[in-house]
Amino acid sequence: MPPREPYRDRVELLQGTLDMLILQALRAGPAHGYAISQSIRAGSGDVLQVETGSLYPALHRLERAGWIQSEWAVTENNQRAKYYQLTSDGREQLAREHDRWTLFSDAIARLMNPVGSEGQA
Repeated sequence: MPPREPYRDRVELLQGTLDMLILQALRAGPAHGYAISQSIRAGSGDVLQVETGSLYPALHRLERAGWIQSEWAVTENNQRAKYYQLTSDGREQLAREHDRWTLFSDAIARLMNPVGSEGQA
């Protein structure tokens, strides 16, 4: 029996990408941590899954940076949860991160698909 590969189909996020994805998820409005992780998962077609051990430290980091703010509220299931929302600085940061991501992903695409290399592996 071949060795088990628990992370084989898992997509690891590039450092810094999680912050951008959280800010993007919060564009739709305030959300608690579980809703943010589900938004990222669903929005990525179930490719990206944010673990609790990564999500909450990122939320705290974004809050310390002033890009999000939080407040306690009651969920639709009548449970207390901390809801996060974008600040105006967070919206500006998201725009910067989006521009940087576009530049980065375009550069990777050019490297992976160089002009004139169709059919070559």
